[in-house]
Amino acid sequence: MSHSQPLRRGDLDADPLAQFSRWFEAAGEAGTRAPEAMALATAALDGRPSVRMVLLKAFGEPGFVFYTGYASRKGRELEANPWAALLFHWDLLGRQVRVEGSVERVSAEESAAYFGMRPRGSRIAAWASQQSEPLASREALEARVGELASEHEGRDVPRPAFWGGFRVRPASFEFWQHRDDRLHDRFLYRPSSDGGWTIERLSP
Repeated sequence: MSHSQPLRRGDLDADPLAQFSRWFEAAGEAGTRAPEAMALATAALDGRPSVRMVLLKAFGEPGFVFYTGYASRKGRELEANPWAALLFHWDLLGRQVRVEGSVERVSAEESAAYFGMRPRGSRIAAWASQQSEPLASREALEARVGELASEHEGRDVPRPAFWGGFRVRPASFEFWQHRDDRLHDRFLYRPSSDGGWTIERLSP
């Protein structure tokens, strides 16, 4: 598919989640490396923003789910200011999707179920890393991983209480399609009073 493809109002699904699912699937089929990679923007109470790449682990009617340490910078900011913005960029298709919304923790049961599916090494790493905190050396981290691996040898590695999922509940979606001469197609979805969504074209 060429980068420059028209996106018309009639092409869009009335449900932004269905539209996202369609584009997400197309990104994977096009050979996009890690189509689930997304930029996550948060802000502290003083308004200072921060952004980083994370991986989308689930999406559906409730929202978009990712996992992290609750004491990490993003975890602390989301607890203090539970709003976030997500950005998916699928360069092979010339597409972006922006999602903004409120944030909540997923249930302990949901976090535990996902944690149990992670490779054993990743589960041990979650225990070993005091995410976002200063670290004396790489050797210190690896030594801690070794200690934990020995401690849990022959038994399950449970989810630490300080690690789990967040869900972004969308308040808006924007679908962006590259067009030549920077005359891109952009459509914004916002909730309507009847429980559906309004769709409007934005200037590029």
